[in-house]
Amino acid sequence: MSDPATIRIVIPLTIRKRNGRPKILPPDDLVPDTGGVDPHVLKAIARAWRWRWQLESGAASTIHDIAAAEKLSDRYVGRLVRLAYLSPEVLEHLAIRRVPPALSLADLIALADRPWTEQIEAVAG
Repeated sequence: MSDPATIRIVIPLTIRKRNGRPKILPPDDLVPDTGGVDPHVLKAIARAWRWRWQLESGAASTIHDIAAAEKLSDRYVGRLVRLAYLSPEVLEHLAIRRVPPALSLADLIALADRPWTEQIEAVAG
C-alpha cells in the first residue's frame, strides 16, 4: 500500500489590532475593496439610514419596534441611529470617497450630536 498523499494549503493571513483587539485578516484579494474604511463603519451607517427611513416612513413607530424586529437592544439601536444624522460632508467622505476616518465607530456616534462644521474637521483629522 502506498502512503496517503498529504496536501498542504497555505493561506496568508495577517493579524492586526482593530479597536484594541487582535483580528485575523484574509489576503487583500479575497476581501472586497472598501478603500480603507472599516466595513463595520459602512454597515453601521447603512443600518442607521435604514432605521431612520423606517421611523420617518411609519414602517416602525419607535426604536423599540426596530430593536424587537432586529433582535437587538433598544439602547444599541438608539445609539447607532445617530449615524444617520452625520453631516452630508462626513457621509460623502466615508461612503463615497472611502477615506478612512480618524475616529472609531463609537467616536463617530458621539460626533453626530455636534454641529456639522465640527464633524468634518474631526473626521478628516
